[in-house]
Amino acid sequence: MAYLSALVDYGIMGLLVLMSVAALAIAIERFLSYRNINGGKFHDKRALEFELTKRLHLIATIASNAPYVGLLGTVLGIMATFYTMGLEGFADTGKIMIGLSMALKATAVGLLVAIPSVVFYNLLLRRAKGIILEWELKHERREGV
Repeated sequence: MAYLSALVDYGIMGLLVLMSVAALAIAIERFLSYRNINGGKFHDKRALEFELTKRLHLIATIASNAPYVGLLGTVLGIMATFYTMGLEGFADTGKIMIGLSMALKATAVGLLVAIPSVVFYNLLLRRAKGIILEWELKHERREGV
């Protein structure tokens, strides 16, 4: 069951790090694009909204799935701990606690990926709605509504 521990340490943790880097990169790209967006070049609200919400779904997907990936790592780590206990035929509380604490790190890392991703998503979505509202206000004034 050493492969299960390696899967948790490298596979699950690697996936969580990759998810974190992706969410951060997308968030930075979106923040920069929002700073440079020119609402005047858009004559259609839907085109503006489409441009503003590009890739936001990826941040939301990462935010909602990172805890589950972490939980998967925890379950696999606990399975490896119990398997090792069964092979050895006795319960050494020190080994059990070390195994369980190592398994729980996957859940912690999953949450550390999810929480900032949710914050990024909400900040970006709020900014996008603000830009759209500004566009609507400018176009209402032009049309005299």
